[in-house]
Amino acid sequence: MIEELRSDDVLAVTSLWEEVGLTRPWNDPESDYRRAHQGLTSAVLGLKESGTLIGTVMVGHDGHRGWVYYLAVRPNRQREGLGRILMTSAEEWLRTRGAVKIQLMVRSENIDNQMFYRHIGYEPSDVTVFARWLSD
Repeated sequence: MIEELRSDDVLAVTSLWEEVGLTRPWNDPESDYRRAHQGLTSAVLGLKESGTLIGTVMVGHDGHRGWVYYLAVRPNRQREGLGRILMTSAEEWLRTRGAVKIQLMVRSENIDNQMFYRHIGYEPSDVTVFARWLSD
């Protein structure tokens, strides 16, 4: 069952993100998780089975576009359709909040994830992503 996770789920969530290789040294996953709980425009959805977290997806929107981050499924549960279920839940969460488009970023070297998103109907966008760190 998919549910909006609570702030006290932080350890289970960040452990899963680390287990599947989504974290990077320059991004603190705990801070990302806590920021998702600061307002009404973002959430972390979780898939639990018998009380154990087996998948997550972070969703957020700016009033027009929806964004997806941290889609994760426990390695021993991958290829069972759980990623698709999580993405469908993220799409519905965004749709009910008025988002008209959903976007996500996949690292260029992560071919497996690119193939997953293509398989469930996502297409590459003809855009270039620019970034700038706001901290020293």
